[in-house]
Amino acid sequence: MISFFATIAIKLALGLLSLVFVINVTGKGNLAPSSAVDQIQNFVLGGIIGGVIYNSSITIIQYIVILIIWTILILLLKWLNTNVSFIKHLIDGKPTIIIKNGKLDPEACRSKGLAAADVALKLRAQGIFQLKDVKRAVIEQNGQLIVVRMGDENPKYPVITDGVVQVEILETIGKSEEWLTEKLKEEGFEEVSNIFIAEYDKGQLNIVTY
Repeated sequence: MISFFATIAIKLALGLLSLVFVINVTGKGNLAPSSAVDQIQNFVLGGIIGGVIYNSSITIIQYIVILIIWTILILLLKWLNTNVSFIKHLIDGKPTIIIKNGKLDPEACRSKGLAAADVALKLRAQGIFQLKDVKRAVIEQNGQLIVVRMGDENPKYPVITDGVVQVEILETIGKSEEWLTEKLKEEGFEEVSNIFIAEYDKGQLNIVTY
């Protein structure tokens, strides 16, 4: 009986150590999940610990190997999600504009699994009760609704994120990719892929590179 509880304690400690290690290596995102990768990391670890900890047929050595494999997969997935835009879009999706200049896009809402009541609830939570008061509303990858109201004097728009041009945002502010390319050249930037984030603010671009 003592050895049984000792084995459980060791498995718990190993699970805790592996989680702390991955958090320190990949950042704190999984403490407040904002992407599918963070959610997967939490779910998989919970499944591993829950499925293995009371299973006496799985030895501590086997458990360690499982945790190592899990850690390698998570680190690989995190790297791909950060550095390969195709993988990022495949895993996390991309922000979707559901309201533009006071007009709701029903198809965009359906693509995100939102009913009209869901949209109304999210708007009311931000103190908005009429669609005409919304200049732009975007459902982010984590399901949060980001709203720019009509009359907002200086909303900041991310026109480039993670080396990818946000075409929908350019359309919202009435700009084209050609305009963005010229502005980048004026600032001395030739490659969009080298830009971590670029915000449109008061007619200017605030650029942060990798």
